[in-house]
Amino acid sequence: MRTIMNHRSIRKYKSDTIDESILNDILLAGTRASTTGNMQVYSIIVTTDQEVKKQLSPCHFNQGMVTQAPVVLTFCADFNRFNKWCLLRKANPGYDNFLSFFTAAIDALLVAQNVCIAAEEKGLGICYLGTTTYTADKIIDILKLPKGVVPVTAVVLGYPEEIPELTDRLPLASIVHKDIYHDYSVGDIDQMYSAKESLPLIQKLLNENGKETLAQIFTDNRYTKKDNVAFSKILLKVLEQQGFMNNEM
Repeated sequence: MRTIMNHRSIRKYKSDTIDESILNDILLAGTRASTTGNMQVYSIIVTTDQEVKKQLSPCHFNQGMVTQAPVVLTFCADFNRFNKWCLLRKANPGYDNFLSFFTAAIDALLVAQNVCIAAEEKGLGICYLGTTTYTADKIIDILKLPKGVVPVTAVVLGYPEEIPELTDRLPLASIVHKDIYHDYSVGDIDQMYSAKESLPLIQKLLNENGKETLAQIFTDNRYTKKDNVAFSKILLKVLEQQGFMNNEM
């Protein structure tokens, strides 16, 4: 519990390598995550080769930690292995649809979280790379992912060079709904976001970007509609190419 409550995203890493036995323990912990029907329709690509990490770097917007951290883990939705097993066992797989991708993506994300917790328990730092789905097409080429395999998230892993402050989180009451969903009033929104919006770091961010509100930083700078639509088109094309968009009965 203490490890989870002290989670930080680490963006600067020491050059120390991770012992193979430690890495294997972490990955094994990942496999103990819950999984749909015990199918384990995911794969983890462990990248330590510096040249491959350099190829991956632009896919993650050239963030320095991708090449600095000793390990990059790419978690993939993977029905390739399961489909082959079905065919070899005289079964006809019907997993070429969006639901199957979503199922495998959930499995992969559950595994990723287990891996992250296990890594932090061993004194390692991690940082989640949300850029993975933005450039899934390029990552597929670099990592040579076959049909039926789609990257859904990546995590850099290594020993922290620095320990940043804990990031803020919304109050628990903002997230938890008792029995049924209770929609938010204007007053609720104001109350729930007031602490975040008043942070000195946020005020500095607003001044630097010439924005009136933190919400504008998200909509106008970080996650714009234009980018969201463009990256959505890429991902949908990837899902079709990788065999997850069959809508026929």
